[in-house]
Amino acid sequence: MKKEFTTKWNKSKQPRKQRKYAYQAPLHIKGKLLSSKLDKELAQKHGLKRIRLRTGDKVRVMRGKFRGKEGKVDAVNLKKSRVAITGIEISKKDGSKTKPLIHASNLMITDLQTDDKKRIGKKKHVNKARG
Repeated sequence: MKKEFTTKWNKSKQPRKQRKYAYQAPLHIKGKLLSSKLDKELAQKHGLKRIRLRTGDKVRVMRGKFRGKEGKVDAVNLKKSRVAITGIEISKKDGSKTKPLIHASNLMITDLQTDDKKRIGKKKHVNKARG
């Protein structure tokens, strides 16, 4: 296994190699890996299944302790590959509250922040049936 990161990495079935690739990736690639599934209505509207998370997107937690809760993306941590969501907090033993970091794969985007028109426009693909 190689020690440095390379963009010419071939896929592997071994989870350890997949984890190593994601862990050693530079931030611009980690950001691409931090994408989340779109709600059915949004997916049909924009012609996409998944899109990169940004602050301001409304999401629903699909897996884990906070399943079913909704909120806005408050912060995206690329180094840890995790997202903080407003409205979801944990109370600690000392009485303080903190926002847990949740992985993007456990979230579903219910509403997009559409300030940036290029965010959706350039990724729109139409699948043509071969005939």
